[in-house]
Parts: sequence; structure tokens; C-alpha cells
Amino acid sequence: MSDIDYILYPEWIVPVVPRDAVLTNHCVVISESRIVNICPSSEGRELEAKRHIELPQHVLLPGLINCHGHAAMSLLRGYADDQPLMTWLGEIWPAETAFVSEDYVRDGTDLALAELLLGGTTTFSDMYFYPDVTAERADFAGLRAQLVFPVIDVQTAWARDPEEYLAKGLALRDTYRNHERIEIGFGPHSNYTVSEETLQRVATLANELDAPVQIHLHETRGEVQMSVENLGERPIEQLNRLGMLGPRSQCVHMTALSEGDFDILETTGAHVIHCPRSNMKLASGICPTQRLLDRDINVALGTDGAASNNRINMIAEIQAAALIAKLENSESTAISAATALEMATINGAKALGLENDIGSLEIGKQADMIALRLDDPALQPVNNVLSHVVYATSGAELTHSWVAGKPLVVDRQLTTLSMATITSRANTWRDQLLAFRAQRSSENNAHHQENNPQ
Repeated sequence: MSDIDYILYPEWIVPVVPRDAVLTNHCVVISESRIVNICPSSEGRELEAKRHIELPQHVLLPGLINCHGHAAMSLLRGYADDQPLMTWLGEIWPAETAFVSEDYVRDGTDLALAELLLGGTTTFSDMYFYPDVTAERADFAGLRAQLVFPVIDVQTAWARDPEEYLAKGLALRDTYRNHERIEIGFGPHSNYTVSEETLQRVATLANELDAPVQIHLHETRGEVQMSVENLGERPIEQLNRLGMLGPRSQCVHMTALSEGDFDILETTGAHVIHCPRSNMKLASGICPTQRLLDRDINVALGTDGAASNNRINMIAEIQAAALIAKLENSESTAISAATALEMATINGAKALGLENDIGSLEIGKQADMIALRLDDPALQPVNNVLSHVVYATSGAELTHSWVAGKPLVVDRQLTTLSMATITSRANTWRDQLLAFRAQRSSENNAHHQENNPQ
């Protein structure tokens, strides 16, 4: 019996490392979850393998890495659109207070995982309540995940206070300590929803455990100004003073930056997670990605949640990251196609501390891969495969997805999740959420009439 599980024969391979490389007439050899060879197809066909898989008109890529999201919020897609951030939160938080539960998180997470897989994501980072449920669903579906448990100063359905958030999160981290695909980290929401005392505790614990920390940071100019007025320092200055920033820190959004902020990021080695479509939709601002990269500050990509995006499609995020950078810099060479793809692959792996295992197609790395079929009329002629992947695809071209060598999508069909069940449960939650919103609107109108009689 051969030790080779299967060999893939795509028309093109974009390994990401080395940069700008596009291989033709090559194959990828997989054994026991890892890439054991990338060689000319003629050599591969001479090898004994359990399966030889032909992928004509396909490009093979490393699986995409979504470094920030709130999976269960997929059930709130379109719930409070076209509003600024704080008004949007004023609609979202009451709905979450009313509905968030283990069942809600299970069904919302399953919906998100299906969308992620069918859009090319194989690894995701998530910050949401009931992370234990999210972990169970990610494990069942077969994805790779970093789950940062929420820490916030207000009571929610998951915990009463920071003490309980930390106790539950640390217990979950112990449960998944040796898991091959799932890591648990700290997810303090922001410096305006978490006290300095709690932020200090998070920083101390994360440093002791060498655990990842992810936090919403410098999402808007208003957030930064509020911190300056209340604390006398910018949010990133506070976190730096508390010792929270380092190579395992992930700063999400980062749209309002000063030169001093750049210096802190460069000195500490903290990573930036850029969420372009969510930031555009909420008019939060633009992360200065090209300037960050020019300072050797690692920038990765995230979708944020479907409630503020409204897609959790990393290919759409790659395109947005490239285009918005060109507009911001008034320079068409800003964030090239290769750079944008790196932000969704190897840069994401670096941000999660996984660059030795994923983020590129290299011998010895985990077989986290996706295949896109490039035979659509909108993709013809294929003059530049790398450019096509970034600027012309939509995610609908995805036909196959593997994590640790295991197929999770085959011929665009999910192998571990049932779309019929997922859709049915999502529609049940939709009906309840719409009824809740209608009730709130009616109560608000009645309150307004009482206080403003004709």
C-alpha cells in the first residue's frame, strides 16, 4: 500500500511562497495531512498513490485565513444596515441580549462555517460568546480555528463579569490545549468596554501562557478621541503601557493611526488585522495598509461579522484590500495582487503564529488548500492567474477545499455540514429576530408619541 494519500494535478499552482510564483505542469503530493512534494506532473504520475486527482482549468492555492470575525452573528446579516458604528451597536446589542444562547451560537456558527468553506477560508479567528460551542462546531466541520474568548465589563448570556469570562475562557483553553486545529486565546473587546484593571489582568495572563490576544483597536477616530479625553492617551498607548502588545497580539481595524502608533506597532511586533469591507460599510475609516507594510508591520485580513459586512467571503476582502489601498494612496501600485493574497494567506498565518504550518504551499506544511476553477467567461482569457484570483474571482469558483489533507468541499459540495439543516435553522431565527425588531420599533414609536404629544 502506498504511503501517498493522493496527488493533485491542477493547471496552475500559486504557492504564495515564493512571492509571485505561478507553477504550471506541476503536482502536489499529500501524505498524512502534509505536503510531501511539489514536483513536475510527469514525475507525479510515476508515483504510486491511493488517488490521482485531476483538476483541469483549476488553480490550487493555500487555504485563505480569516483573522477576525464573529461567526454566530451571521444570523444578524442585514439586521441593522446603513448606520454608523455606535448606532449600529445600539441595534445589535439588544438583539444579542434577547437571543444569544448555546443554540443560537451553534446555528449561527454552522451558517458561517458553510459560507467560509464555500468561499475558500480554511482557517478562521473568532471572537464571540459561547466559544465552547464555536469550538465544537469548528472541530466537527474540520476547519482550523483560533477562538478568542470574549472579555467585557458587562453581563451577557455567557458570563456575569470579567472574573467569570476569564475563568470560563481559561477552562476552555485547557480543554483544547493539545488540539491539532484549535487554539484558544484572549478576546478583550476594546479599551472602551474593558476596564484598565481587566486589561492588565488579560495582558499578564496572556504573557504567562504565551497565548494570543485579539482586540478591536482604533476602529474609529471617535474611539481614539474618547480615549484621549478619558485616559489622556491613545488606546494603543494604553495597551503598550500595560504590556499587552507583542508578537502574539492582534490589533483589529486600526483605521486612525498617528506616527507614534506606527512606532509602537513596529517596536512591539504586534499584528494588524484589516477588515476593509466592514470598515467601509460602517464608514469607520481606512487602515493605512501600504504604510504599515512599508514599516515591516505585518498586516492580515479579516471579514468581521456578517452583521457589518455582509459577507464573510475572504476573496471579496482581498479585492477590497487591494482596491481601497490604491484609492487611499492615489497610487495604482499600492497593495499589488501578490501582496493582497499574502495578506489573506501567509500574513494571516504569521498573525496567528501558524506560519510554520499553513499560509503557503510548501513541502512539510499542512495540506490546507483550495482549488478554484477558472473557466468562467468573466475569467477568460487567463493572461495572469495571480491577477485573476485577486481581481476577477468572486469565490463562486471554489470547487474543492482541504484542511490537514481532509476534503471539506468536493465539487462545491460540503462534506461535513448539511446546508438544508443550516438554512432551515437560520430561517427560524430570522423570523424571531424580525418579530423582535418590529416589537422594539412599535414600543419606540409609542414612547416617542407619549413624550411628543401633538
